[in-house]
Amino acid sequence: MYKTLISLVLLAFLAGTASAQKFGYVDMEFIMSKLPEYAAAQAEIDRLSENWAREIQEKLAAIDGMQRELMAEEVLLTDELKRKRQDAIREKELETREYNNKVFGMNGHLFQKKKELMKDVMDKVQRALDKVAAQRKLDMIIDKSSDFVLVYTNPRHDYTDYVLEELGIDLKPTANSGVKAPPKQ
Repeated sequence: MYKTLISLVLLAFLAGTASAQKFGYVDMEFIMSKLPEYAAAQAEIDRLSENWAREIQEKLAAIDGMQRELMAEEVLLTDELKRKRQDAIREKELETREYNNKVFGMNGHLFQKKKELMKDVMDKVQRALDKVAAQRKLDMIIDKSSDFVLVYTNPRHDYTDYVLEELGIDLKPTANSGVKAPPKQ
């Protein structure tokens, strides 16, 4: 009797853990494209990136000018003056490389600014994803726009519209939008 009771409890426990997981997927690119906050943050990132790239181009142009000037006056310069100018050019090149890495490198200014500007947007989307997952009793939500390859997706598992609805984004097509929303379940 005791062994039977333990077997039944164990069987009930194993049956509960073996139940199928419910999953869904969303299109994060589509969701982000509908958020005005994301567009504003991306525009700011693009503006900063262009400004920093322009600064680096100006530094490179100055180095190029120094090199051309050295080549033009090379025959007139003493070895010591030539070496000083070459050292100055190398120093400017090093400064420019360091600045480029400081701005565009890993954990550089651009990366930090992107992280800072996108944090609120990503937190908002994550809260919406969490809420949709809880409401729909999902165990897993997959981003179909990421590098994770989905060979086949059944549209009934697409929860993109629910997340957009949770974010307060209206998907009613306008006359000039031309953007089709994913099918809603």
